[in-house]
Amino acid sequence: MSNQTNSSTFEETQTLAAIALGSNLGESLTTLEDAIKTLGETSGITVISYSSWYLTKPVGGPEQPDYINSCALLKVELEPHKLLETLLEIEQQFGRERKERWGARTLDLDLILYDNLILDTPNLQIPHPRMSERAFVLVPLAEIAPNWIEPVSGKTITQLLEKVDCSGIKMGSK
Repeated sequence: MSNQTNSSTFEETQTLAAIALGSNLGESLTTLEDAIKTLGETSGITVISYSSWYLTKPVGGPEQPDYINSCALLKVELEPHKLLETLLEIEQQFGRERKERWGARTLDLDLILYDNLILDTPNLQIPHPRMSERAFVLVPLAEIAPNWIEPVSGKTITQLLEKVDCSGIKMGSK
């Protein structure tokens, strides 16, 4: 079951996108809930649904606290690079500092999928290049979009999830 917000009628110019959200610094749950609200209030973005919150172990990087992760489905009127720019701006609004790769963070917003687009530019890769390896992305994404086909592999999110270790993930609540 996914939380529903802003269920208005959509125009043909809108595109379905999936993002991953994560936080492990500060009041993570409050930050993530506020980030969902901010996304929904952002011009060109409508939040369709978002998954439950999941407590997950950090992957890579320095020793750090566990994360709270989620995924959200968006209808967007923004092209992919503009959507990424908007996500990065929202991260900054919530105090995100990029000090070290895979370090702890107040808010992380990753663009995972953008319809069935395959894009490889210096600043943006869609689908997200490591999504199929990350249970902390696939578990919440499978909750809200189990049949979405990842365009590179041609597999559904559920099929990708079957190939990853989910032992470090605990389901939270909504």
